Amino acid sequence: MEQSLDTLTDALLAAAAKAGAESADAMAIAGTSLSIDVRGGALEQAERSEGVEVGLRVMIGRRQACVSASETSPETFAAMAERVVAMAREAPEDSGVGQADPDRLSSVRDADALDLVDPSPEPSPSDLESAARAAEAAALSHDGIARVDTASAGYGRRQVHLATSGGFSGGYARSDSGLWVVAITGEGTEMERDYYGESRVYYSDLPSPETVGNLAAERTLARAGARRPETGAFPVLYDERVASSLIGHLLGAINGSAIVRGASWLRDAMGEDVLPRGMSLVEDPLRPRVGASRSFDGEGLATARCEIVADGVLQGWVLDLSTARKLGLQSTANAVRGTSAPPSPSVSNVALTQGTQSREDLMAEMGTGLLVTSMIGSTINPTTGDYSRGASGFWVENGEIAYPVNECTIAGNLRYMLKSLRPANDARTYLSRVVPSLLVEGMTIAGE
Repeated sequence: MEQSLDTLTDALLAAAAKAGAESADAMAIAGTSLSIDVRGGALEQAERSEGVEVGLRVMIGRRQACVSASETSPETFAAMAERVVAMAREAPEDSGVGQADPDRLSSVRDADALDLVDPSPEPSPSDLESAARAAEAAALSHDGIARVDTASAGYGRRQVHLATSGGFSGGYARSDSGLWVVAITGEGTEMERDYYGESRVYYSDLPSPETVGNLAAERTLARAGARRPETGAFPVLYDERVASSLIGHLLGAINGSAIVRGASWLRDAMGEDVLPRGMSLVEDPLRPRVGASRSFDGEGLATARCEIVADGVLQGWVLDLSTARKLGLQSTANAVRGTSAPPSPSVSNVALTQGTQSREDLMAEMGTGLLVTSMIGSTINPTTGDYSRGASGFWVENGEIAYPVNECTIAGNLRYMLKSLRPANDARTYLSRVVPSLLVEGMTIAGE
């Protein structure tokens, strides 16, 4: 790339000012990604992409508009600026439009302290292919694995720079590497599949290909002979790999965009119990070597650790500047953005209080019920919290796994479900969402 990203954002802001913008912000993103898929011991697909994207948001009074491009010539920037200023003049007024006050802008303009870039050389295509082949071979070495649907390895690196006419200019880079295997057992209507895979900032932090392939095979073989469970009201234990979806529904309900629209089943819950006492949900955007970490948000505000839920009690909403203004509050520095749209609120790293019991301990106390390991589909009423999802996993009797199950539906109401949570102690602490297995009492299961 001939120009640095900060030079590109400065040029975009200059073009916007020349075109008549009252205020503006610009973003430039440069990225490289490499992915390798193997099947049957042979290379199936190899993809590499490199590119630069730029975006410009212009504000005129309380009106705004955004444009983006993947070409960085001065002529393109001038045309972008003229077009977006014309669009902003015709846009409807929005009371939330505006930049941050200068005294709220982050003094940290990079993410070096967060260790988000692997200093090792980029893995070669042959390295990634070898890892994918080894993972596939490990899965296929297990009797009963009919085939491997996908064995993939990938690497990506992205550099981002944000600049605003209000005085902020900062950027960071981040890398990620991943390895995944999806294995299949059985044929036709008896076919079952499962997977294992991870993505990490450092390539060296990934589990070995053999570990990935073996775990994918073991999970898949455990699903052989799955059938529908009983219908009725039973406790449901969400395995650690799917338990974060419950916390995701809570986070969606306290997102400022949902609160502003009044489309949230937690819209009146500020200061009330939303989790059991003793449980907290903490956001920490400053965790080193975690992919979702960030030292400033998409509007240049400094990020910080905060308790979203403290001792079961909801402390506040997840806000960017726009939603905060509409609610008469301060931004919680949760803005995220891309090049083609204005900022919107979202969380980074969150961690739920872990329990003292293992998943097996909770199963033993559960007695009879459902252990959920995967889910499909989702029907969530945003205003009432009524919840229904397709699920598969294992039927538990006398506190032990009895047989695998599929094609069932679990239903309840999120407000009551979250208040009944009982956490295990098995969360993976290196993930951006640190959530253990969670036991929920009294859900409705629709099976046979």
